[in-house]
Amino acid sequence: MDTTPAVRLDGVSKQFADSYAVRDVTLDIAAGQFFSLLGPSGCGKTTSLRMIGGFADPTEGAVLLGGEDVTALPPNKRNVNTVFQSYALFDHLSLTDNVAFGLKRKRVPKAEIKQRVGDMLDLVQLGGLAKRKPATLSGGQRQRVALARALVNRPAVLLLDEPLAALDLKLRRQMQVELKQIQREVGITFIFVTHDQDEALTMSDRVAVMNAGHVEQCGTPEDVYEHPASRFVAAFMGTSNLMTGTYRGGEIVLEQGLSLPVGRRDGVAEGSAVSVSIRPEKIWLSDFEPGMSVMRGVIRETVYSGPTTTYLIELAPGVTLSALEQNTARSRMEDRWSGGESVELGWKPEHCLVLS
Repeated sequence: MDTTPAVRLDGVSKQFADSYAVRDVTLDIAAGQFFSLLGPSGCGKTTSLRMIGGFADPTEGAVLLGGEDVTALPPNKRNVNTVFQSYALFDHLSLTDNVAFGLKRKRVPKAEIKQRVGDMLDLVQLGGLAKRKPATLSGGQRQRVALARALVNRPAVLLLDEPLAALDLKLRRQMQVELKQIQREVGITFIFVTHDQDEALTMSDRVAVMNAGHVEQCGTPEDVYEHPASRFVAAFMGTSNLMTGTYRGGEIVLEQGLSLPVGRRDGVAEGSAVSVSIRPEKIWLSDFEPGMSVMRGVIRETVYSGPTTTYLIELAPGVTLSALEQNTARSRMEDRWSGGESVELGWKPEHCLVLS
């Protein structure tokens, strides 16, 4: 079985003047994966994508595609295609001609072009609109055309630079599911750039969380969400209750003086300064189990969001935690807590994450 990565970034850096957009990034991306580069604006994710595509040259390091060093090759010599946020469609051409554009430039036989374009438009559910012009389509349909145009060339790797950013929330969520289904069907390696953690969690096989030009953590969506490697990852991946304190004898003594029991943490030295993270959905407000850490607080705010209700609970002056509960079929409005009420809250020790 060939285990050669579809893409390898080997110690890649990109310097602009006296600052680095990307610094010493090493990543292996397996063939057939849906891989996301995730992070805030300016973290280096788009620059990394551009170096893979050949649109930017690394200052240091190497880019390998299928084991071949392509660092010095221009974009048209690399077996990759890119879908940009703007889609870059030709408005004067039909969908068929938009998708066929690259094949015609490669002088692919007409019969093969017709077959491949028809198959690709069917794949993205636009077969019945082949004669339409892009200007007559919705945002989601235009995104599908751009995807079909890139995939019809059968690249080994497809690069996607925030292609869903211009869509409204409902359509974006729909397209997330469709994009993942298409990727599984064609089996091509997708590298997806996004600043939206929900997008990355929904679609990815693996995620690299980037910050200030380097990779903070790389792993499965579950790994980076449930076991963040740093305070930055814990804060960026969804919502987290983050606090700072000192580790002493199985407890975190917060700066405000409150102690949170967390149990022994291997590798955390006694007396060391740490951050602690507890996800809101990991906090229980009733039906506690043996061994849970249970404390008392006061409800300061209740936020109803349809499927869920979030409670802001003050444990002590300056220490407020967010707790999230699902609004299930058994939930009743009158059972929700109100501001000013005293409540108990608890969590399992393994859900209180200590971060150096």
